[in-house]
Amino acid sequence: MQGELLFFMQFLLSGLSMGSIYALVALGFVLIYKSTSILNLAQGEILMVGAYICLSMTLDFGLNFFASFIITMVFSVILGLAIERLVLRPLIGEPIISVIMVTLGLTYILRGVVIMLWGNDIRQFNIFPEEPVDLWGVKLTYLYLWSMGISLLLLTGFAIFFKYARTGIFMRAVADHQTASQSMGISVKRVFAISWCIAAVVSSIGGILVGNIGGVGVSLSYIGLKVLPAVIFGGLDSILGAIIGGLIVGVLEFLTAGYLDPYVPALNEVFPFIVLVLVLMVRPYGLFGTEEIERV
Repeated sequence: MQGELLFFMQFLLSGLSMGSIYALVALGFVLIYKSTSILNLAQGEILMVGAYICLSMTLDFGLNFFASFIITMVFSVILGLAIERLVLRPLIGEPIISVIMVTLGLTYILRGVVIMLWGNDIRQFNIFPEEPVDLWGVKLTYLYLWSMGISLLLLTGFAIFFKYARTGIFMRAVADHQTASQSMGISVKRVFAISWCIAAVVSSIGGILVGNIGGVGVSLSYIGLKVLPAVIFGGLDSILGAIIGGLIVGVLEFLTAGYLDPYVPALNEVFPFIVLVLVLMVRPYGLFGTEEIERV
């Protein structure tokens, strides 16, 4: 009985650790959707680019990790601004499907640039001690513990920022109603730019953490696709939903790997999508999404 409990706790805590990273990346999806009504399909590629920049600064240029991290954050802000100003701002007022297709095109552009600069090989990137920590019989690596701590700290910080900071309140106002916000003197374009910058930063941090777990490669961009169920599961316009959705998807993925993968290989890769479909059949707007009712 105790062995079964430890087995369950092992995968539960590992799932929560990975889920906290998913929640961080999901926050980027939600921020952009809330403020611009755009589902950014290039989020995974932004995550991948951030991981490669940090890895290159650390391994290729010999900088310490903290310097590499700061450079990556600055680069992420510039990348977010460039995408918003040069690619998406000219499309304001265009059909939403056109904007979404542009973000799809960005996925291939960013992936192609990464392959040209760094190739297809997976490179290992370890900045945390590799020996596990024993937590009452449950063994977790420092990497998982640090990932959970960093993600939860950032998520808490952003929650406080959106609730109390002036810019955070402006972002919430624009998310609620763009026209009314503009009439109150809030610069909607500035809020759009800030949203893209924050989304790029949190994605890059998520990429650095995930890259330390499984290595940095082009396949890292598929984390964006894996996080998408968490975003829709929690509700596309809900920050709380993004956090809870990310944690749930991480736990489901690891518990499925522990209990069902020996019988159905690779089921953990698709199980979150199965749960997503079942949830959306009951709640089409996700667990915490805003239900829109149209009267005619």
